[in-house]
Amino acid sequence: MEVQQIVMYVIIGLVVLLFLGSFVTVKQGSIAVITIFGKYRRILMPGLSLKIPFIESIYRRVSIQNRSIELEFQATTQDQANVYFKAMLVYAVINHEEENIKSVAFKFVDDRNFMQALIRTIEGTIRGYVSTKKQAEVLSLRSEIVAEVKENIDVTLAGWGYHLIDLQLNDITFDEEIMKSMARVVASSNLKAAAENEGQALLITKTKAAEAEGNAIKISAGAEREAAQLRGQGVALFREEVARGMASAAKEMQDASLDSSFLLFSMWTEAIKHFAEQGKGNVIFLDGSTDNMKRTMEEVMSLNVMDQIKK
Repeated sequence: MEVQQIVMYVIIGLVVLLFLGSFVTVKQGSIAVITIFGKYRRILMPGLSLKIPFIESIYRRVSIQNRSIELEFQATTQDQANVYFKAMLVYAVINHEEENIKSVAFKFVDDRNFMQALIRTIEGTIRGYVSTKKQAEVLSLRSEIVAEVKENIDVTLAGWGYHLIDLQLNDITFDEEIMKSMARVVASSNLKAAAENEGQALLITKTKAAEAEGNAIKISAGAEREAAQLRGQGVALFREEVARGMASAAKEMQDASLDSSFLLFSMWTEAIKHFAEQGKGNVIFLDGSTDNMKRTMEEVMSLNVMDQIKK
């Protein structure tokens, strides 16, 4: 009886084990590859699934999520300059189809071998492209290097069941001596640009100052010319008024049967009076004798006689 109970317990235990072994859980973001005695059988999608216990086994779980790796490697340019790259690579499985999952699961022994092949392929592509370029061109060819890698690596990755999502070249550096020389070149270029800008600014300042000075001279000359013209017009008007007044006074004296010399005597005395009032302390040497007055009036009268003779 005891033997029968033991056998029954063993059978129940085996049933339980078989039952529990029939269920398998696949995590979200991955696909399980099932084999029977080492041969591919089928794939299991994320969630709870059934399998044949002790016959079907999980060969590998393939991640269908995006994966990233960081790369650091060195390349040599056409002019023998060493270039150091730091890059980040993002890749993923192309799709969830069975044939593609089979390629991912069986192309490489494990992920380590796949990563090694991927890294070496990318490094080889970048090195081959950089070797055709010169040192001065590399820094400006960041996007071209990425495009070159994507164009060449996508076909290879597609055969492995993957595709390249993104490649970022985060850092591109050279040897220390090259970096120092490049810094000196940039510094000298900046100094040259600064000197050119300062020269242009000084030229503009000098030009504007010269233009302003020229305009000021033009304005001053124009004002002086206008003032001289106005002064000349004023003198002319003054002379006209004096002549008109003298003519009127002479005519009135003739009408009054008076000698015109009396008019000259009056003008002479008025001039002496004006000199005395407006002199303001200045010394004026003037011959105020009667002989000088007589001589002056005779000269003026002679001029008047000559004008009458001409008329």
